[in-house]
Amino acid sequence: MGYAIEVRDLHKHYGATRAVDGLSFRVESGEVFALLGPNGAGKTTTVEILEGHRRRTSGHVEVLGFDPETGGRDYRERIGIVLQDAGVDDDFTPRELVRLYRGMYPRRLPVEEVIDLVGLADKADAKVKTLSGGQRRRLDLALGLVGDPELLFLDEPTTGFDPSARRRAWDLVENLRGLGKTVLLTTHYMDEAEHLADRVGVVVAGRLVALGAPGELGGAARTASSIAFRLPPGVAVSEVPDLGAGLRSQGEDWQLRTAEPTRALERLLGWARAREVVLSGLTVERPSSRTSTSS
Repeated sequence: MGYAIEVRDLHKHYGATRAVDGLSFRVESGEVFALLGPNGAGKTTTVEILEGHRRRTSGHVEVLGFDPETGGRDYRERIGIVLQDAGVDDDFTPRELVRLYRGMYPRRLPVEEVIDLVGLADKADAKVKTLSGGQRRRLDLALGLVGDPELLFLDEPTTGFDPSARRRAWDLVENLRGLGKTVLLTTHYMDEAEHLADRVGVVVAGRLVALGAPGELGGAARTASSIAFRLPPGVAVSEVPDLGAGLRSQGEDWQLRTAEPTRALERLLGWARAREVVLSGLTVERPSSRTSTSS
């Protein structure tokens, strides 16, 4: 099975700000791959580059055999995009919108099949303005699927959902796996990445700090992994949330030994984001491999 996406040393800079800073990963055809990280980690910027909507500063990007920057219509006809908010007209119905979007693609799925797939058959002729948040998200997915894409991009598919709506959305992504679609999704929910993805890439400050199957990143059947980071001046380690008993001082750095590195990273990065704390020299090391970042 070949690669649907290949990214090598990807950079996107805005002046001195490095939104994406040397990202490298591959996604196999037919795989569900998740980019996991806190808000502002660079996930959406990366996906926009892969979609061809944003130019990269440097690096190699190949998606379905195309450079997204130059692939043009031939490339866009083979991908589907589900944004956080599609911004469709509230006075249309789902059936009308799916039919309208369908006319833009040379390869098309039947309107009724798409509406049934996303679970909107009972709301197909209702005005969009009457739909719930979860139903609107199902409509977004329908519009991304109607062109029968080989690759589907899902940007934060369940942000703002209650637990029940999130579970229903997860079922939809599972249906895509059954159709053989390649899916790249972004999320800041660890349980979502673990539930949906074949592999997960953890992104922090535009860098990939961990990559692997959810069970590997979660520490299943593994010895302890190591997370190291440096706090900025004026921030005491006592302010860091409880990461477990394995946190130790190592010179100017702090090091954590843990069997659950993904959970520890989620807690640490959520705190850093909320406090606007920059964790320089962040590295994650597992027994079988190493991926690291440095500032």
